This record gives sequence, structure tokens and C-alpha cells, in this order.
Amino acid sequence: MIIAVIASGEGTTLQAVLDACEQGRLDARVGLVISNNSGSGALRRAAAAAVPTAHLSSKAHPEPTALDEAMKTRLDQAEVDVVLLAGFMKKLGPQTLAAYAGRIVNTHPALLPKFGGPGMYGEHVHRAVLASGDRVSGATVHLVTAEYDEGPIIAQRTVEVRAGDTPETLAQRVQTTERDLVVDVLREIANGARRLPLASEA
Repeated sequence: MIIAVIASGEGTTLQAVLDACEQGRLDARVGLVISNNSGSGALRRAAAAAVPTAHLSSKAHPEPTALDEAMKTRLDQAEVDVVLLAGFMKKLGPQTLAAYAGRIVNTHPALLPKFGGPGMYGEHVHRAVLASGDRVSGATVHLVTAEYDEGPIIAQRTVEVRAGDTPETLAQRVQTTERDLVVDVLREIANGARRLPLASEA
């Protein structure tokens, strides 16, 4: 199974996938890493693992349609089976969404549908969870649609919110769980336990 990872930031989830592939825990390989941030850790990690990369952003492609076409073309060229959004801060274009419908998954550091949508990323999510008084948070892997965090949920895993938690301490535990969940979902896709195109478990 060939995976494309699209990321904007440090790439810790990408690293977890690369490690799982290298260790034989995931019968797949990362065939392409795309980032809209030329200085992202994701691109550095991909280069260190000799994975092909692409920097695709609105700076290089100011016209949204051109950016969408470039994204789809690179995914097609890499012959990817599954696209993983791992901390990608932009929406995908309609051509890419249509071409890879049911094959694009996103990871989110909360139990959707709570604490999702525009502005709900990174520390903002964990601050919102703590402010709500909820005693449980977690991670979600879901299908990607045209709107942020609204696609059908594929899998979730819970994380206890502890007394005295800060956004930073909660984030650490959620991120660890999130990485494990992503690898487990990809493993199930690779071994046929989940069939492409993916669908909601609901």
C-alpha cells in the first residue's frame, strides 16, 4: 500500500508512520510527502527517509484551481492508495477530493464532532477541552470532505483528562494516542480489514 502524507508542521505523525513501515508493523510505504510550508519538519523528515516530496502552496500556485490540479497530479504520479492529512492547515480542492473520495483520512486531536471545525487545531483544541470541563478527550481519524472535520468518523480513541492538566500535558497524551490510532487504522487498511474506499462505521 502506498501512502501520501500531507502536512504543514513538524511531521511527528508522519514520523510515526515512517517508523511503523520501517519496523514492519505497517505493510505499506510512504510514497510522497506534500507540504504547503517549505520549512516544515515534515519535509525534512521525508528527505531524511528518502521519500519524494513536494512543496505546494498558494505562493507557488496563487490560483486555487491550479493548486488543486498540482496536488492531484502529484498524487496520481505517486500512484498512492491512501492520503493522510497529518496537521495540514488548508482545505483540499474539489478535484483532489473527488479523485480520492473515500481514500483521504485526517487525524484530529479531539473526539469529533466536539472541538472541531475552523480554528480548532493544535493547542486551541486542548484549551477548549479543558475550558469545557470534559473529563475525557481523545483522537479521531475521519474521512475528509469539503468542510473542516465534518467527514464520517472512521475510528476514535479516548484519553483521560486529569486534574491539573494544562493544554501542554493533555496535548502530549493525546498526540501519543493520535499517532498510535493513525498507524492502527492504516494497518487495517493495508491488511484488508478496512476496504477502500473507506466508509463511516456509524
